[in-house]
Amino acid sequence: MTLTPTPGTVDPLQLVAAVDQAATAAELLRATQTLAAAANDAAPAEVIACLVGILGFNNPGAAVAAVDGLIAIGAEAVAPLLSGLDEHNYGARAWAVRALAGIGDVRGLELLEQALGNDIGPSVRRAAARGLGALRLDALPQETRLAVRERCLSALEGSRGDGEWVVRYAVAVAVESLCAPLAAGDPLQQRARLSLQALCGPDEDTDVVRLRAEAALRRLEA
Repeated sequence: MTLTPTPGTVDPLQLVAAVDQAATAAELLRATQTLAAAANDAAPAEVIACLVGILGFNNPGAAVAAVDGLIAIGAEAVAPLLSGLDEHNYGARAWAVRALAGIGDVRGLELLEQALGNDIGPSVRRAAARGLGALRLDALPQETRLAVRERCLSALEGSRGDGEWVVRYAVAVAVESLCAPLAAGDPLQQRARLSLQALCGPDEDTDVVRLRAEAALRRLEA
């Protein structure tokens, strides 16, 4: 059973030590779950580094927990995630994409673009698509916000024809969320509608994708 720490009663460095001392896959999973449950935006650097390191282990359960912990930490985890990427460890990179997509920090934009366009894993491309639609842009200057939104939309447009329906579905979701804040006459809003029209057109052979794109299109046109 995973323990849920009581705030203020657990030394995070002790939890890191428990991860380091785990001797079996099951022990690593439990230790990671406990560490992730205690993670928050005030987590020390040692906790972030430990969670990032776990992404490279051959333990999917622990990686899922580490991703949850990194998302709970938020913006402070972005730089360590990006600097800790190992180009030769596909698994770690794939999990990092999921974490960055969940955090929504614009510093992850380039990696999300690359993952959506090039990753071999449909689940990673799906996560990247969802992440591109959920970046937190409100705090950015208007010109920067416009440029980032255009980059995101361009990447999503390029994946409308992805061979996996789960990715196309995620593209429909992301296009809607990305462009919902825009005025009806905004050029990016108009591009978003064209993308959604393509996803609910005759070339789309998966009903659930077509229906999701139709719903998104109705909401954007409302």
